[in-house]
Order: sequence, then structure tokens, then C-alpha cells
Amino acid sequence: MSLRTASQSPGADWQALVRKSGTKEFASAFAPSPVLDTSVLCGPCQGVDAIAAFFVATTSGMYDSLTFTSATVDGTKTYLEWEGKAFGRDVGGATTLMRNDAGLIESIRLYHRPLQIVQLFSAELAMRLKGKLDPSLFSAQ
Repeated sequence: MSLRTASQSPGADWQALVRKSGTKEFASAFAPSPVLDTSVLCGPCQGVDAIAAFFVATTSGMYDSLTFTSATVDGTKTYLEWEGKAFGRDVGGATTLMRNDAGLIESIRLYHRPLQIVQLFSAELAMRLKGKLDPSLFSAQ
């Protein structure tokens, strides 16, 4: 799946890929040893399996709604802005995808706001991903 193509709405290609987390198609979109850096973890999430587990956890009921509001592609980087609701509160953020020369995702930077949502997400992810990701990735709540 190419995330470089224009889509009918900002972030549609990325959302479609995230919905396939844990599948061969999802894994094939990534370069070897990809990294996810996010404001809701205390360190990098490394490897396609860990990244898939993260997105499975976040897409299964953590957001009440999520809408991508803009997308910009600049060479090997895609910048996405989004907003929505999580835990009944307003949430917003940005996702940056960095690809190698072959178009495979090497790095994802995912930032949430405001701080209260960052803390809620981290605590919820610690419960949802217990035994799946290194516990040091989650802040002590």
C-alpha cells in the first residue's frame, strides 16, 4: 500500500494501513527495524510487531472519534494533523511518517495533546499492552 498517493481525505491511506495492524500487509509497509516515537510512551517502540500491538491497542476503543484535518507530503516525510475525542475529552495531535528511498516506513512520530490525554493514554496503554511491550515504556501512574 502506497501512502504517497493522494487520497480522498487527509490521512485515509494511513488509517487504512493502521486498520490492518498485525497483518502481512501492515508489516510489508515497513522497513526493517522501524521505530515509533510517541508522547504517550516513555521511550521508542521498536519493531513492526511492537508497533502493530500499539496500534491494535489504540484503535480498539480508545478514541471516541478521530479525524485527520490535513496532510502534507515533503519528499520522504508525510505530516498528518488530527483531532477528535478520547475518554470523552478533546484530543489532537500530529503524526509524522518517515520513509526510506523504497517508500517503506522507517519511523513514526505520534504526538498527542493536551497533557491530561497523554497521561490517560499512557495509563490505559500500560494496561492494554501488559506483557506485550516492555513495561518501562509506560509512565508510573
